[in-house]
Amino acid sequence: MTPKKPAQWILIALVAVALLSARGLARDAVLPGGKPAPESVELSRAVALVRDGAIVRVAVAGDRIEMVDRSGMLLTTRKEPDVSFLETLQRYGVTSEQISAVTIDVRPGSVWPEGSVILGLVLAGLVALGLLVLRPKLGWVAQGNPLLAFRKSGAREQSGGQNCLTFEDVAGAEDAKQELREVVEFLRSPNRFSALGARMPRGILLTGAPGTGKTLLARATAGEAGVPFFTCSGSEFVEMFVGVGAARIRDLFQRAKKSAPCIVFIDEIDAIGRKRNAGSSNEERDQTLNQILVEMDGFEQSSAVVVMAATNRPDILDSALLRPGRFDRRIVVDSPDLKDRVAILRIHSRGKPLPPEVDLAQLARQTTGFSGADLENVMNEAALLAGRRHAERIGAVDLEEAVDRVLIGLARKSRVISEREKWITAYHEAGHALVARELRGVDPVQRISIIPRGRSGGHTRLLPMEDRQLWSKSQLDQAIAFILGGMVAEELEFGEMTTGSASDLGEATGIARKMVCVFGMSPELGPLALGSNEDAAWVGQLSDEMARTADEETRRLLEQGREVASRILRANHARLSLLAEKLVERETLQGDELTTLLDGVSVADQEDPGGDSAACRPGNPEPIPLSRISA
Repeated sequence: MTPKKPAQWILIALVAVALLSARGLARDAVLPGGKPAPESVELSRAVALVRDGAIVRVAVAGDRIEMVDRSGMLLTTRKEPDVSFLETLQRYGVTSEQISAVTIDVRPGSVWPEGSVILGLVLAGLVALGLLVLRPKLGWVAQGNPLLAFRKSGAREQSGGQNCLTFEDVAGAEDAKQELREVVEFLRSPNRFSALGARMPRGILLTGAPGTGKTLLARATAGEAGVPFFTCSGSEFVEMFVGVGAARIRDLFQRAKKSAPCIVFIDEIDAIGRKRNAGSSNEERDQTLNQILVEMDGFEQSSAVVVMAATNRPDILDSALLRPGRFDRRIVVDSPDLKDRVAILRIHSRGKPLPPEVDLAQLARQTTGFSGADLENVMNEAALLAGRRHAERIGAVDLEEAVDRVLIGLARKSRVISEREKWITAYHEAGHALVARELRGVDPVQRISIIPRGRSGGHTRLLPMEDRQLWSKSQLDQAIAFILGGMVAEELEFGEMTTGSASDLGEATGIARKMVCVFGMSPELGPLALGSNEDAAWVGQLSDEMARTADEETRRLLEQGREVASRILRANHARLSLLAEKLVERETLQGDELTTLLDGVSVADQEDPGGDSAACRPGNPEPIPLSRISA
């Protein structure tokens, strides 16, 4: 049995004294022979009972009188404060013989029931005070009492032995890992740096798009150094009550200093580190931010506590948080390039049976722009698809389907599509594919499908040949033509466009608008940046004349791309019809099948459909009901 602490013995003694006192008071609160439920009567009735000889014993204390009748019933009444009980009886005509028949006990002060209330309150106060003073020693906060532990930080701690993640488990991000290796060396040998007068950055801010591996890098840094790792989210410090977040910050840093050397990681720090605004302030968030600033300033020169934080919105962080001495080192975690995507896919393919013909490099080329989290999701989806069809290995078909699921959405094969809508979708996707085939600045087509996925009726997927960081004006012009190719194909074949081109128009308009207002690619406006690539609020801040010119230039670029797509499709009308027929027949075509199919059509077979000469497809002579189109 575990011996009790002295604080526990003190609390037990206080409770025992209170119980014994209450028991004694309850015993002395009534006369001997009485019952603990007295009946209050008028003074005249009490005197009449004494006169009739019904009372055997009387206790007087101040103006309160307690009486016990012959049946043992306890009666209470009150007299005038300045008149004795004997004088009261005599005034009511009670004789000396009648008074002598009653045993009268006169006590000074008050009777116990009234005094017990005050004494009970005093004892209750002593017990409450004892609980308040002794609660830290009793360990109730540590046991998670919600009334006492709400100011404690909920940061999870992993000791050096529990965190087995290292830099070898993180593919890509070589520049970020190189920067973090300095932190690892400092945590392993802090005295070596201190002897040289070097000070390690107290705060390291990891920035990058969601899913690029910021949290993974922080965990790997702690695992590589073999030090404790405290992790929490910025939203855990935001509460309704002012001061709670600051108290949790203090508790977090106190725990970290006791475990030094260690790493404190705050994910999504923008939840508490936003810029402070004099016009509208959040007092709880401001106090929490101030406490972080104070704690990071309070580190001793030799303190081996490194604070790491992650955010995908570094532009909204308060400047005081980013000054030297706090988060004075920022590491950008970019989306993986082709080489990094191959390495990430190899890590996430561990433990997954892949046949020899699966080319991860080819899969990496198909996933341009994917983050590490997206690639992990692709491999997991492929494994689920292979398990669903009871396969022993994850095939290339499963990987292709997984990429489509992550990029576009689930296939809606059960959706009932009319024959007319199927033809419209086929011509739409065939238009995209033919324009992409004829333009050198557009990547080759990898796959065409008219199977509905997500919110799209079909899709044409390109295979990027390289990762691009820079786009020329001619490449963007050709991208607009490719995007509008589906709409132009609908107009050429059916005489009018449908609502299936809405998303294409939005994407093309966005590119044209950025070319004019952000990239300075308009000859009318010249090399002038009118806004930000990230923020669209600038659009409403332009003058009327400037906004009109920007709109005209945007429209000119769209019309130019539309004309390019129209020339290509008119010159390749036979290929357009053949490709649409094959899509209606097979629903999905791969890039090599597309090449074989279109190379078999000679130039002599091409024809210009002209205006409305091909307004309807064979077998669909009736006009297109626009209210039913959802391609």
